[in-house]
Amino acid sequence: MMWIKDWRTIETRAQNSGMARREQARWSRQVTAGSNALDLEPGVFTWRDPRRIARSLQASAELSTRRKAEPFRSAMSMLAFYINRAGANLPAAQRRRLEAAKDELRALYGRPRKAPAPRHVSAR
Repeated sequence: MMWIKDWRTIETRAQNSGMARREQARWSRQVTAGSNALDLEPGVFTWRDPRRIARSLQASAELSTRRKAEPFRSAMSMLAFYINRAGANLPAAQRRRLEAAKDELRALYGRPRKAPAPRHVSAR
């Protein structure tokens, strides 16, 4: 049965149920676990060493025969995808590690590192 949630969206009751939300939440886990482009090592995004994460992504990207872009781009895309999908659920320390892994990945491919974000100091 269709119903109008507001003037922009029309949803079915199943789409609005908790079951549909749980299924939607699982699709990113499936992409991360079984990417069609890269064969990732289990738990790669939970590791504590940014350099190790970057080397693993680099190896996966270079060994893959199914990727559609250059290895650097595939590896960086998978890392960015994981960070973006984790959102607010990603602990700050792990987010910093993954952002550092991006820089390590850039270095491994001979690309310039990203300048560190300026720290905002509040004036009191």
